[in-house]
Amino acid sequence: MNEALTVLLESLRDGYVQVSAFVAVTVLAFGLLQYYTDGAVLAAIEENERLQVLFGGLLGLTPGCGGAIIVMPLYVRGTVSFGTVVATLGATAGDSAFVILALAPEAALYAYVIAFAASVATGYLVDSVGLGVSRIDAAVARLSPAATPDGGTVVNGSVGPNPAHDYGGSAPTHAHETGPDRHSRVLTPLSHLVHVGWWLSAVAGLVLGTQYLLRGGPEVPIRLGTDFAGAFTAVGIVGAVLSLYLYVVGRHYVGEGEVARARDSFGSVYETLTHAAMETSFVTVWVLVAFLVYEFGVLLTGVNVATVAAAAGVLAPIGGAVVGLIPGCGPQILLASVYAEGGLPFSALTANAICQDGDALFPLLAVDAKAAIVATIYNFLPAVVVGVALHLLWGPVFGMAEFGFGVL
Repeated sequence: MNEALTVLLESLRDGYVQVSAFVAVTVLAFGLLQYYTDGAVLAAIEENERLQVLFGGLLGLTPGCGGAIIVMPLYVRGTVSFGTVVATLGATAGDSAFVILALAPEAALYAYVIAFAASVATGYLVDSVGLGVSRIDAAVARLSPAATPDGGTVVNGSVGPNPAHDYGGSAPTHAHETGPDRHSRVLTPLSHLVHVGWWLSAVAGLVLGTQYLLRGGPEVPIRLGTDFAGAFTAVGIVGAVLSLYLYVVGRHYVGEGEVARARDSFGSVYETLTHAAMETSFVTVWVLVAFLVYEFGVLLTGVNVATVAAAAGVLAPIGGAVVGLIPGCGPQILLASVYAEGGLPFSALTANAICQDGDALFPLLAVDAKAAIVATIYNFLPAVVVGVALHLLWGPVFGMAEFGFGVL
């Protein structure tokens, strides 16, 4: 029982200080960029047709799903090419990027540069030669006759409305302008108070997390006190609990009730802060789930995940790509967390980074399911090729070094 309690407290503490505090800074920086530029980034993408694929890949490369999500409505409106969608989704690592950036920054650098290069190359190939788009469209149409819009149309020449899409001018903007979906005389002010307290914890967690990294990532005992270990424990557990409250309750009374989504713009600095807190709380919850699943799994079963993954051989990167097919950030955060624990090879992480779309696929699925499916197919193929190639090339040269590569 004591060992289980220790695992729980360490997961709460480490997940918040080592991951969430750094996530908050990154999400806030991207939100402030959107707020202060007031759509300038999107305008640059729309006005530079030849560079759209490259810009889409760069937006997808930004940690979280925000950069990729804002590209999807542009395709629906007919202002960017399908290759741009493929490049954006392929370069996207979603919220799992925060986990790897915080716990294995060197691995993140290599994995996401590889994902970016592979995705941009695929995007340009789709726009230039099609890569069998019409055949894939026909196959998808047979599987899903209701998905009538043509997902594989390539926008060439003077960019204008895509004739394959007829949405009656109702393209989604994905801007949640309705605000909180509930109001309470007690929970509304309490949630705002928790929101402020959460940011205070985030600042303290960022300071402590930076000190932790500068000290070389030592083992920190669970205890309360005025020393580093005591502050590390107190801030981590309090921040994690506040994150759980914001995710489960507070998001309905502060800001937008729907998390893991990005707005096209923000109305004020406070809204930007709120969005960053909600997005980070979402990541915190899933990181906590991932840590607990992994730690308790090892504790109860004694199974060494790294040994299983090593025995899987070339199937490990293929498995990473298959997990990437699952929409949403939760499964991808779990996979990233297992990698950070040394349980998966670098090839599986990279394959997952290329194939996964985070939450960016949801807006496209809602309006043009066929386009979403076709884009996913295009991302899965390079993910498998690159992942298997890394396994075959990396393994013989470095042996087991690809397990735990870049982990702090």
